[in-house]
Amino acid sequence: MSENVNVFEDDFWTISEKLNELLKNTNALSVLLIDKAGQLITTAGDISQLDTTSFASLSAADFAATSQLAMLVGEKEFATLFHQGEKQNIYVASIEARVMLAVVFDQRTTLGLVRVRVKQTVAELIKLFQAIFSKLEGGPGSGGQPGLGSDFASEAESELDNLFK
Repeated sequence: MSENVNVFEDDFWTISEKLNELLKNTNALSVLLIDKAGQLITTAGDISQLDTTSFASLSAADFAATSQLAMLVGEKEFATLFHQGEKQNIYVASIEARVMLAVVFDQRTTLGLVRVRVKQTVAELIKLFQAIFSKLEGGPGSGGQPGLGSDFASEAESELDNLFK
């Protein structure tokens, strides 16, 4: 089991590295990784002025509501959301069906730059999360041992939760 925790820990540091690269490459204020249930996974940048718990849950609710709007106009979903404010903006992108990446930025950067860099980062994170989900579900190529079932996945998810606290 400890080998799996090391893998998850490595994945966490890889994710953190990707978020910090995105932060640097966009000159954004902060980057947040949120699951679709509204739980904050991790952040990069200055979040001192942000209620991250509320931000995460409201972002997930916003994405869920927008998904319903997408269906009403014949789309499967909208892959990104953009909210423009007077001083700060929020750009949110979907990663797989379970995770969202939110970038908070101001006039020090442009929406175009954020969109391009987020698209690159999302492509990298999709591959990483596919591997993580495969490990959690004990899928092919997961490196898991035969016979590891839902108990393993539950314990692994619990270990992941502990890493992100």
